[in-house]
Parts: sequence; C-alpha cells; structure tokens
Amino acid sequence: MDDAPLRLGVLDIGSNSAHLRVADLDPGLPPLPVRSVKRPVRLAEATDRHGVIGRPAVGRLIAAVREAVAAAAALGVAELVPYATSALRDAANRADVTAEVRAATGVELGFLTGEREARLTFLAARAWYGWSAGPMLLADIGGGSMELAYGAGREPEIALSLPLGAGRLTRHHLPPRPPVRGRVRRALSAHVRSVLTEAAVGIAERPAPVRAVATSKTFTQLARLCGAPKAKAGPFRERRLDRRDLHRWIPRLAKLPDEERARLRGVKASRAHQILAGAIVAEGVMDVLGLESLDICPWALREGVLLDRLGSAAPFGP
Repeated sequence: MDDAPLRLGVLDIGSNSAHLRVADLDPGLPPLPVRSVKRPVRLAEATDRHGVIGRPAVGRLIAAVREAVAAAAALGVAELVPYATSALRDAANRADVTAEVRAATGVELGFLTGEREARLTFLAARAWYGWSAGPMLLADIGGGSMELAYGAGREPEIALSLPLGAGRLTRHHLPPRPPVRGRVRRALSAHVRSVLTEAAVGIAERPAPVRAVATSKTFTQLARLCGAPKAKAGPFRERRLDRRDLHRWIPRLAKLPDEERARLRGVKASRAHQILAGAIVAEGVMDVLGLESLDICPWALREGVLLDRLGSAAPFGP
C-alpha cells in the first residue's frame, strides 16, 4: 500500500493575483507547504464599468495560469484545483475569459460562490484554532467581496458574502488619488455599516463569539500597521487587530498618497491604494458586531480548500 501523502496544488485566481499553493496532504496531519507561486493579474482594476475585463488583464491571467501549471508539473502535483473568486466570477465576460484560459492552458477554471468561500475559510480557521475556540466569528476582506461566517461546529451556521471588498469600494466610493476628504470617508463608512447591519442581523442575534477571527491580506496588513509581529516571526505568533488602534490610523491613511502608504509598516505597494477602504470595512465589522479586536488567523481560503479536499473531520491547531 502506498502511504505517500497526496501532493495537491490550489490555484486561487483573485482580484489582484493568481496564487498557486502546493502542499502535501496526509490524513491526521496539517497540510505541509511545499511551494507558493504568486503573480499579479489585476483583474479588478482592469474591469470597466460594464463589468468587462480588459484584454491586457486576460493576457496576464493566461500567463499566470501557464506558469502555475508548469510549476505544478515540476513539483509532481497529483491534482490541481483551480478556482476564481469574485473578480472573474462577477465579470460580464467571464465565459469568454474562461474559454480563452482553457484554450491557451488546458485549465478549466472553477468558481466558488461567496457563501462557499465563507464556509471554506471558516473551516480553515476552525482547524487552526480547534474546538477550544468555541462559537467563532470569521471575517475575511477580499478585493471584490467580504465574507462573514459564524458557528460553533466545523461548519458555520451562517455564511455570508457581501459586496464590501476593499478594491470594489475603492473604485466605486473613493477618489482616484488621496487625500480623501472627511465627508467622503464618512459616507463610505455609513454605507459599510448599513450593509453590515442589514446582512448580519442573524449573527448579531446569536450568542457573542468566544473567538472573533479575521483572515486575508487586508486584515493581516492592517494588524501589522497597528503593531502586530512581522510575518517572519512565524505563523504561531499571536497577532491581533484592535479597533481603537485601527480607528486612529484611518484619518492618517486618508491623507497619504499611495507611495507614502506603501512605506508604512506592513502595507504592500500592490495594496496601498485600497488599504483605506479595507480599514473602513474592518472598523465597520467590529463596530456593528460589537468587537473590540480580531485575532489574525494565518490560514484562510486556500487552506480551507486543501482541508476540504483532504476531508479531515478533526480540527487541529498549533
């Protein structure tokens, strides 16, 4: 009998990048990372007001998928799981784009619904923290959408996807260049809170979570901006985003141009333009749901896909 672990590749096509994560899967053990390959595709910023992704971005996507396929083959990946999230899922020309990708690379891109994203990300967080986390709230801010989930088990009782992605809000509600005036910032904050208050009423009616968790690059960078340990400190260092600290940073972020934001602690140049919208959404989540802080989980959607594929029913943690 061959007891070798299954080597799986997960290719995540997001709003900003195509990210291949290769890991070895062995029942009873956490996914063992092998390699990560990430390339910018910038689908969201290349989408026009009619929802059509432009030609240059399609070319970037095809090149990124080709590179991922080559890397997966070189690493001996037994199965490649490719999926796209909101930027491509919601595009008006998604059928044409996926057909071009298939013709050029042989890869058939699948699509995760927003609710499925929330459920898989919750699964990853539950696996990381284990049953001791008790009833758990999950928040994840992407480029096109944000996901919320709540539950006491392996699967969430509530899983939501809302049109509150940092990139989407930046394009639709903020000026192309800072500074962002106070009234504009307050209008976006009011919009975010209105959407959250209406959509998350079911979560608000549940018992308060024992642990409130956040995943995604946006939350991770905001936590670092507010003083959390660096990434090189390792995944087992505790990281937290406090509402009070975040509240103090928002007016400053609104004043700074992108190049100065990118020089701040933890903020990447590729996300500097949307970090203000992300901060406003993060603060809105904490305000509406009555949270003083969020724990930053190092596992997110890609790990959830890996765990789902492995079929592990027993969460485990550090």
